[in-house]
Amino acid sequence: MKKEETVKLMSWDGFEFVVERRAAMVSNTLRNMLTSPGSFAETQRGEVRFPEISGAVLEKICQYFYWSLHYSSGKETDFHIDPEITLDLMMAANFLDT
Repeated sequence: MKKEETVKLMSWDGFEFVVERRAAMVSNTLRNMLTSPGSFAETQRGEVRFPEISGAVLEKICQYFYWSLHYSSGKETDFHIDPEITLDLMMAANFLDT
């Protein structure tokens, strides 16, 4: 896969996740960051840093991106969330507009 087809998402605690650009576009916030005209660093480098999102939460967000792509056709299926990260995940999802 070509570098321009991927996006690197980085958590505050040093974890990095490389996801397909189409998966990252599930998030309206990421879509705006990556497609806005101008010289935004995120657009140029294909990297987004999240200074307030932990690696555990960012990992779950990446899983959700792919889950959403796979099941967006309407097939009902559960997306499991560990209770320990629920609040942090809700706050991150709100920020990411997913």
